[in-house]
Amino acid sequence: MASKDPTLLKLHSARSDLKTLLQASSEAQHDIKETEKRFSLYQQSLSTASRRIIPLQSLTMSRKALDARITRAVSPAVELLNTFKRTEGLQAKLVTFSAELSSEKSQQRRLEKLVEYVACVEEVKEGIENICEEVEMVVQRLQEVVEFVSRTKAADQDRDMRLKDALVTLKVLYEREVDEMRFEGLLDQALLHVQDEFEELLLRMKHRNMKDLLHQHGGEERELGSEMEVETLRRISTTLAANDCMDICIDIYLKARYRRAAKALMKLNPDYLRTYTPEGIDEMEWETLETAITLWIQHFEVAVKKVLFSEKKLCERVLGDFMEGLVWPECFIKISDKIMAVFFRFGEGVARSSKEPQKLFKLLDMFESLEKLKPHISQIFEGEPGADICTRFRELEKLIIDASSKVFWEFGLQIEGNIDGLPPPQDGSVPKLVRYAINYLKYLTAVNYKTSMIKVLRTQQTWRGKDGSSSIETNGKETLTDEDLLKHAISNVMEALQRNVESKRVCCRDKVLVHVLTMNTYWYIYMRTKNTQLGEVLGEKSMKEEYKAVAEECAYLYQKQAWGALVKVLDGDDVMEEGKGSVGRVVSEKVETFFKGLNEVCERHARGVYSIPDVDLREQMREATVRLVVPAYAEFLECYSEFLNKKGYPSVERVKGLVVKAFDGGRLRRKGSTSGSLERDIVVRDV
Repeated sequence: MASKDPTLLKLHSARSDLKTLLQASSEAQHDIKETEKRFSLYQQSLSTASRRIIPLQSLTMSRKALDARITRAVSPAVELLNTFKRTEGLQAKLVTFSAELSSEKSQQRRLEKLVEYVACVEEVKEGIENICEEVEMVVQRLQEVVEFVSRTKAADQDRDMRLKDALVTLKVLYEREVDEMRFEGLLDQALLHVQDEFEELLLRMKHRNMKDLLHQHGGEERELGSEMEVETLRRISTTLAANDCMDICIDIYLKARYRRAAKALMKLNPDYLRTYTPEGIDEMEWETLETAITLWIQHFEVAVKKVLFSEKKLCERVLGDFMEGLVWPECFIKISDKIMAVFFRFGEGVARSSKEPQKLFKLLDMFESLEKLKPHISQIFEGEPGADICTRFRELEKLIIDASSKVFWEFGLQIEGNIDGLPPPQDGSVPKLVRYAINYLKYLTAVNYKTSMIKVLRTQQTWRGKDGSSSIETNGKETLTDEDLLKHAISNVMEALQRNVESKRVCCRDKVLVHVLTMNTYWYIYMRTKNTQLGEVLGEKSMKEEYKAVAEECAYLYQKQAWGALVKVLDGDDVMEEGKGSVGRVVSEKVETFFKGLNEVCERHARGVYSIPDVDLREQMREATVRLVVPAYAEFLECYSEFLNKKGYPSVERVKGLVVKAFDGGRLRRKGSTSGSLERDIVVRDV
């Protein structure tokens, strides 16, 4: 029944399960205890392992730190070695470029290769600079690592030795190879080669034919060199400056370009520039000095406007990048200074030489040329570097103005003091000094010199402390224009000339010759100035009053003294006073006295004692004399023909012929005759 009871069955089943559960729990509790024992053992093992691992962890961290330090030191060293390799490659490339450059014949290709060569030099220089900048830092870092490893024993012996070997190698490289690469290696040779190419290229840039420039008026000299040549020079100069060769670069440039500029000007054959002292110039023959001054004017203009102007532009294009443009002006002035000094000293020597009259015109030529050059001088030699040249130019112009003024004023003084030192002409002709002075003044008032002389006189007025405007006050009342200023100066010379003529008149003992001399001289002055610019300056009215009127008066006095006495012999008033028996005798005596006097006067004219060189004046005097003498003789013959044997005395036509022949015989043309001391120095043409 019990076995059949479901409740009991359930209880028995629960009891069995509970028992199984308790048994399992007991086993689990036992297992847990065993596990706790094992965990305890594991914990003890882990603690032991942990205590053993901690030193290894510290060592690992030290290793990592060492690796990082070694890497920081070795990586730049590796990069440095790579830079060395690249630089060595570029140096080998330099050798190749140098060989190709030397063998290249085409100028265009040579320039292209030269640009490549310079670019390669710049790369080599950059590589060496990088090495120089990095090698010290690399050596220092590697030194620190080696010291650290040696001190801490952090690396094994092999690694320590490798680091020490690397350090020694870098130190040797630093101490020997780097300096050699910078100062004694291929870079240094390449820079020397570049310097040679720089000089050669500068010397190859030549100026155009100087003789063509000499005859070229207007325009400017073409720029020196092609664009590629100039760019190559600029590239080379920049490279040399970057390699501490700026002084060498400038020195090469100065010597090469001065040599080229001077050689260009030497083609003009300026041998005259060798004589530049005032004493040396005074010893030169006038024709030689005149030619030298003419050449100086032409050559100076070419030197400034063509040669030096081109040199300035080239200098700016090649050296313009140095020191913000402060270098090239100094270089250009150094090139120009010697050339300009040679021209300056010759001009100064001429200005300081003796003040001979003939030099005035060449001095005025020099003055006018300097006036034309003045704006070019100011432009080309602008700024502080060119101040000395501009100052010396102004001083030269002042010297020439002063010399021109002194020559002119001393000319008047020399005239008044009888400059030629000769007595009056024995034939009464125009003194050579008068001819010279009039032609001198005519030449001075011509278009070529009038303006220049006015400028000189005006400048002199300014220097003397007077107003330097277009008109100046005279005696506080009236003003002098430029024309009046020139008239005043020339009038002083004319007055000196008058006094000189008057002094010669005093030396004449022959009363007729005095009038012939004065007539010829004043007539010459009047006729040579009539309808000329000299006459315009002095004034036609003044010339008539002071010279023509005097000449006409002296002509009358000459006629009265020389021929009037003959006419007076034929006066019949005293014949009538004689008795009839004596008339024939008196008439015959008068005729004989007349012909004797006529023969003497005609002979003196024929021998040139009384010379009238001017054709028009001689013709007028001949006609006047014929009108004076012939009618008087004809009238005398007619009145006293009964007392004369006409066949025994010359006819009226014969007397007229004698008078006419007397004036024809008195014409003296000394063609090819030597001039006085003054005219030997200068030939002044009749303008």
